[in-house]
Amino acid sequence: MTRNPHFFSSFSPAYLVKFCYYFYISINNREAVEPMNYSDMDIDWAYLLERVETLMDLGEEYLGRQLAEYEIEAEAFQSTIAFRWQRQATAGWLVPVPFPDTPDHADLLGIDATLQRLNQNTLQFVRGYPANNVLLWGERGSGKSSAVKGLINQFSSQGLRLVEVQKEDLFQLPLITGRLRDLDYRFILFCDDLSFDESEVSYRELKALLEGGIESRPANVLVYATSNRRHLMPERFEDNSMDAEIHPEERIAEKLSLSDRFGITLGFYPMSQETYLAIVRHLSRRRKVKISAKRLEREALQWALRRGARSGRVARQFVDDLSGRLLVEAERKKGGGKQKKPETKPL
Repeated sequence: MTRNPHFFSSFSPAYLVKFCYYFYISINNREAVEPMNYSDMDIDWAYLLERVETLMDLGEEYLGRQLAEYEIEAEAFQSTIAFRWQRQATAGWLVPVPFPDTPDHADLLGIDATLQRLNQNTLQFVRGYPANNVLLWGERGSGKSSAVKGLINQFSSQGLRLVEVQKEDLFQLPLITGRLRDLDYRFILFCDDLSFDESEVSYRELKALLEGGIESRPANVLVYATSNRRHLMPERFEDNSMDAEIHPEERIAEKLSLSDRFGITLGFYPMSQETYLAIVRHLSRRRKVKISAKRLEREALQWALRRGARSGRVARQFVDDLSGRLLVEAERKKGGGKQKKPETKPL
């Protein structure tokens, strides 16, 4: 690494002398004396400056190697389909996800119309046509996150890449989109479980990116977010009270302004018992679980009752537990688990 030969000339003499003094005592394991008495010090200033110069060269070389590890080459996007934004103070970088979770949309039963709308918008996006940011809201465990992550299976071959961004890092959206703007891929910024309190201000960065900021949104970037809240912010009865503000509708409009910037909002509603049992039967077939239909249904309903919910997540957790118990029982019958465990197909 080549440094400007007049590098040290940019410092004042007093600062340079003090810097060299402390550098000298540090490399010679001496104790600093205040005030400094230079007349009593036998220092070869030319040699010391040379040492400082070498030390700074080594520091810059090391820093350059460290930063290079976080700069992803354009070729990396060919082999990697999912990334995570890693924040470090005011900076950050894209971290490849070598083993992304890519659920199969065929396993998401009961939301066919919702998936069709989501896939249609994504298809428009990857083909370079106008498309909208999407907010998926509703019941927990109903498949919102799986619906977004499953898009990679269908569209990664067409240049779609997924970038997960945590809510706490939304203030860095201009930095993130700046890294992605000139790349020859289509990126979905995935914000999972998104919601805000009134005291949080990071949602304003998201509002500016979606619509309203002075910087135009990159044509190759969309935001897909999931939330349990329809409008992303808490709504209270006092919002409609005429006592708190002269114009309470303005406070309501402020809370709705973020969700309004998502061109498409897809609702995920409570699941019926029939749909829940259909998911259980589907996952059981995928796992090749050998159990009577009557017992499967009975235990699935008991599981949902204990969990206090019926959802795709609860169904998957039940099948995980059931298949595990059956494998343990099979081992016990065969002689205490010495035999190899039967293989099951992962979901």
